[in-house]
Amino acid sequence: MARSQADIAKRLDALVTKLRACTLCPKMHRPAVSGGAIVSRVMSVGQAPGVKEPVLGRPFAWTAGKTLYGWFTAACGWSEADFRERIYMAAVCRCFPGKTKAGGDRVPDPGEIEMCSHWLADEIEILRPALVLPIGKLAILQLVEFEKLTDVIGKKFRVKRHGHEFDVIPLPHPSGASPWHRMEPGKSLLARALKLIVQHDAWPVV
Repeated sequence: MARSQADIAKRLDALVTKLRACTLCPKMHRPAVSGGAIVSRVMSVGQAPGVKEPVLGRPFAWTAGKTLYGWFTAACGWSEADFRERIYMAAVCRCFPGKTKAGGDRVPDPGEIEMCSHWLADEIEILRPALVLPIGKLAILQLVEFEKLTDVIGKKFRVKRHGHEFDVIPLPHPSGASPWHRMEPGKSLLARALKLIVQHDAWPVV
């Protein structure tokens, strides 16, 4: 049955409203973070917000975000605003997990990942994306099994989830703590991945 853009937008807006009010995981630091109800054929899937994102109210709002948007500026001339306005931004977990005793960001536990997974399932069901961009190991593993980033970065995969089939082009995490995307072979594989993205039929997003 054909779906109208208005119906998709209405369903997505209702979902985002519920997502932002979620309080299911007791160890997570609220509020949940969302990029907003952007109706798009392309989705990005991050790992989890950092400490700045809940305060600023949007995903990839700090240093890693500047790197991420810089990749797309170099690849296709997009600004941060272009990315935010044209891509639906999801994540494995939507709340900041908190800090470890050592001072780093805590990795969400399997139970939290499972608890939060229904949001991504619903988003895929509503949007039926043509292309999904998982960013970082945790996000990639939700869609593609792999052992090393060199096995998946720079490649395109066809995946079926939640009754819908779509392409997946993984990206490394743009964290300043990781040198992977700044040295070989990561640098060349990242460039290859970005080229695959901007050449995809779903890009540029309109």
